[in-house]
Amino acid sequence: MVEAVAEHGSHGPTSWPRDPQFGVASAGKIGMWVFLVSDALSFAGLLIAYGILRGGSAVWRHPGEPALGINFTAGLTFLLICSSVTMVLAYAAATEGKRGQAAVWLALTALGGALFLTGQYQEYFGIWHPGLSKEGLVFGQSAYASTFYVITSFHGAHVLSGTIFILVTLAQWLRGRADAARVELLGLFWHFVDLIWILVFTFVYLIP
Repeated sequence: MVEAVAEHGSHGPTSWPRDPQFGVASAGKIGMWVFLVSDALSFAGLLIAYGILRGGSAVWRHPGEPALGINFTAGLTFLLICSSVTMVLAYAAATEGKRGQAAVWLALTALGGALFLTGQYQEYFGIWHPGLSKEGLVFGQSAYASTFYVITSFHGAHVLSGTIFILVTLAQWLRGRADAARVELLGLFWHFVDLIWILVFTFVYLIP
């Protein structure tokens, strides 16, 4: 016997009929997981290409090209990890019906994403001191430069879209048009973005 779908006002179902394969996962959650798996393959392709190019290069970083700022980027990595923590707290508050607390944690998560993007802009172009592009790391000049900009900017596009996603969800949450299930979907995407960055940071920055 198929379970009835629970309705939440006029905003659609909050649960899904039990399925032998998917249990009670919502269509939105299943769709998000499918998207994340396909997106992970995109990042895997970029990192594999990076490994092939680097492994086949006699000289990876050419004279005159700057080294990557590991300490600065490690700080950005820590910031992004902290934003995952605030996202967890936002979802916990949402499930407990603490709408004010959930809004605060969502806002802090969006702030973390915005600060990460600011740091990435500093790394590329410079704000308070010259960025890599002004120090000699020019896109298209070498495989070292091109792979760095392609991989990190592709991830940066995900952080930007995720930050916009958070702000839109926050606006809907404040108007009572979003529920905990929506915050959960948002959290899945944001945690994915953070996990991918750890891999990018390890492969691109840390491996000598």
